Amino acid sequence: MRAEAARREALVTRYEEPRDMIAAYFSVPTLCAIALVHVYWACGGRRGKRAAIPEHDGVPLLHPSTAGTCAIAAALLAAACVVAAHAGWVWPGRYPGASGIAIVVLALMFAVRAVGDFRYVGFFKRIRGSRFARMDTLYYSPLCAALALSIASMAWRR
Repeated sequence: MRAEAARREALVTRYEEPRDMIAAYFSVPTLCAIALVHVYWACGGRRGKRAAIPEHDGVPLLHPSTAGTCAIAAALLAAACVVAAHAGWVWPGRYPGASGIAIVVLALMFAVRAVGDFRYVGFFKRIRGSRFARMDTLYYSPLCAALALSIASMAWRR
């Protein structure tokens, strides 16, 4: 019984590194806020929706459904939960290996999104004339890069 308590305390203390806390304090609220925006759009909100979808010659390249938008919101909330779990905010000490792998996968996903598809999204896009392209250059891609670095920093142990 005493050994189990010591093991749990060691696991909980492991997650309370300042670097993890700073990364979690940035990443979790950011991911939750982005998820809430997607929920707003899924519920019929229109504000900002046009600037969030890539377009070519004024024609949107995607026509996201309500279910698809809800799925993106759920994925963003799941990502926030993974970051919070890895930081030890929820379920401390449970599944450290799984949360470590999930953190690396999340960091890679946001890094790939920041780099983009070399055509419509990301830092290296070629189509730059649309409203989405301007917003992507100024906000979306840098935010994805910041999330990638923030989440990746949680994977680096001393």
